[in-house]
Amino acid sequence: MISKISDIYIRPMKSEHVDDIVRLEAAAYGNHHWSKESFLNEIQNELAHYWCAFDSCENLLGYAGCWQILEEAHITTVAVSPEFRRNKIGEALLKTIIDDCYKNMIKYITLEVRVSNTAAINLYEKYGFKSLGTRKGYYQDNNEDALIMWTENIFYDKFKLLYDENIKCLAEKVEIKCPV
Repeated sequence: MISKISDIYIRPMKSEHVDDIVRLEAAAYGNHHWSKESFLNEIQNELAHYWCAFDSCENLLGYAGCWQILEEAHITTVAVSPEFRRNKIGEALLKTIIDDCYKNMIKYITLEVRVSNTAAINLYEKYGFKSLGTRKGYYQDNNEDALIMWTENIFYDKFKLLYDENIKCLAEKVEIKCPV
């Protein structure tokens, strides 16, 4: 059964969250997932910006992160607990990453996503990401291809108008409480 969420609390990822993150990572991705050490290293990485989503009872709902280098951000991971999917949590995390990119004057955002992950691809396309190719056999667990997706410059009016429209619709469905 999928639980309904009305408020999402977004906070920077911290080391005390990592045990819960690793459990969620395993639930979301199965046996082939990041290790505890990988997340602890990312938290210490000055280029990395990672966020966690919680409900009002402090239950971890999801997490996402990216690396910001010069004018570009690369989304490294997004995961939502299977029992809380379809509650706009992934979208709230994506919004947080984009807001952080605006704050840090990052112009372009890129990512790889499994070609079979239609839900994620639809979300990224909704926010203006475009497919610019594939990485053959990118995922080691099953040799699946990855779709390479990019935004145009997020400071361009076309992107900003689409973004503003999307976050207005998002705000009508869920309240996001975020430090960014």
